[in-house]
Amino acid sequence: MGFELRERWGANPLWARWVLAVYLVGLTEGTGSHVADLVRGGIHAYAAFPQLPLQAFFVSLVLLDPLAAVLVGLVRREGIWLANAVMVTDGSANWWGNRHWLRDDPAQLLCLLPITFFGLFVAAFAVPLHRTVAGAESRPKAALPSA
Repeated sequence: MGFELRERWGANPLWARWVLAVYLVGLTEGTGSHVADLVRGGIHAYAAFPQLPLQAFFVSLVLLDPLAAVLVGLVRREGIWLANAVMVTDGSANWWGNRHWLRDDPAQLLCLLPITFFGLFVAAFAVPLHRTVAGAESRPKAALPSA
């Protein structure tokens, strides 16, 4: 598995490996953030959001973020799409859920900037990264060295 994984990463151009690495860092940070929220507040960690679907979604990110990170780490195209779906939805949910606080205290905007920039980064690179990874997967594999 280690050789195959190294081969999957190495089959992609340098820019794609950097983008995959940034995806991994962001998704891992998101996982840690949501786990920390649940450790602090339990299942009701997101009770400040009045909409039950938002609360359930934020709790579900404890599973979705690491799943996307694992798939991205394995250089799977599904991971790129899952990361994109998670980040677009997560960013939108954060903006929607925090909209009334932003109106009352615009300084809260600073808290939304990291997730917004990461979400835009993931969305901007989703299609080119998917094409590059798909192209790398379709290239013929190098022959394994004989023993």
